[in-house]
Amino acid sequence: MAASNVQPARGTRDFLPADVRRREHVIRVVREVYERYGYEPLETPAFENIETLLGKYGEEGNRLIFKILRRGEHEASGETDLALRYDLTVPLARVIAQYQNELPRFFKRYQIQPVWRADRPARGRFREFFQCDIDAIGSTSTVVEAEQIAAVGDVLAALGFTDFTILVNHRRILTGLLDAGGVPPAQHEAALVALDKFDKIGERGVVAEFLSRGIDERAASRIIGMLRDIQGIPSNGPSGAALANGERIEMLRACLGESPHRSAVENLSEILGLVSKHPVARHLSVNPRLARGLSYYTGAIMEIAVEGIGSLGGGGRYDNLIGMFLGREVPACGFSLGLERIIVVMTERGMFPATAESGVVDAVVTFMDEESKAEALGLASELRACGLKVDVYPEPSRKFDKALKYATGRGARVMGIFGENERQKAETGVRNLLTREQTSVKRSETAAFIVRLLNPTSST
Repeated sequence: MAASNVQPARGTRDFLPADVRRREHVIRVVREVYERYGYEPLETPAFENIETLLGKYGEEGNRLIFKILRRGEHEASGETDLALRYDLTVPLARVIAQYQNELPRFFKRYQIQPVWRADRPARGRFREFFQCDIDAIGSTSTVVEAEQIAAVGDVLAALGFTDFTILVNHRRILTGLLDAGGVPPAQHEAALVALDKFDKIGERGVVAEFLSRGIDERAASRIIGMLRDIQGIPSNGPSGAALANGERIEMLRACLGESPHRSAVENLSEILGLVSKHPVARHLSVNPRLARGLSYYTGAIMEIAVEGIGSLGGGGRYDNLIGMFLGREVPACGFSLGLERIIVVMTERGMFPATAESGVVDAVVTFMDEESKAEALGLASELRACGLKVDVYPEPSRKFDKALKYATGRGARVMGIFGENERQKAETGVRNLLTREQTSVKRSETAAFIVRLLNPTSST
């Protein structure tokens, strides 16, 4: 019989116990921080009606949606009516529209669920991955952006990151720069798609993409020149952060002049001021070329960057998206962390605590003969009732070495041992796996003895 292909589908992964523990560690930190900031949990279905998703993400996003064929008699037609969730933001917008009379006017939610994208897999980039989102619905206040930036900063700090940068920009600033550079409004979306690839393809690649999309070469040159000036990068110099945030804000004011989009500069400046007293402030960097490819953004946009790694997440204000479902404008802003990318980086850097890396149990109970099974299971039950993590070695261990090796591999500190001698004397053999000392304890006192051994301060 030929062996079957046992690899998971490309762009997806299996999660072994250690992988799951790492994920749970990160999710626990994310959830705790989000709840400290007043966000409430929400979950939505894995798939949506296809019309819910199409037209919300721009040309790049539409191509990456995993579509589901119609079932039954329609299957052969190739028609689709459903699609796997592309992100958590559009489903949230649908929920707000559907439950508008049941939710508070100002609603803050967090959502930690998988999404799917028909993307090309790469390091830290998968077709199925978790997002950890926070969104605030119902307010145009810049306090919303400031709180979300602070919350994300707290998450990263709690996970042990110190070298991250949160890039900030504003969609209307980009619109103003494109206007000033001579890019016609009809070509703005194409220009933003090209700018969103800046870190991947560089200046020359962006200019080439501009030209391939029909944008005038002089306009492309002016845009690149303005971006360099705002960042304080010489025309013949390397990419870098030559100007401080305040100086970049002043450069933006100068570039936009009397443009109606200049108010976006003041909006961004106010957000920076509100975050200035939070530790995350030292990680903020105004980046005029940050575009965030999704077309639904309308205001401030943010992205987390780590040198040599790429993006760990991002977000921004999207005041028009919910209106597509509701028929009226509802202000909204959100931030999304990419769980998989964070886990990849933390694993490579050895950032996980030991408790998140191994499946440690407190004790292992073993039996030397078949007649001692019931006693072993009984002790395990008593220890679990005391709140301990307990495993039972499931086979008779007359030579003892297999059970001992198993207990050591599970990280246990104590081993409970039952055999014929123990049964006859109504005792339990208790072995301290750290000191290798073994003691005979009355069976009726075994659970209390092991609890004290593991936790000397316990009064049990």
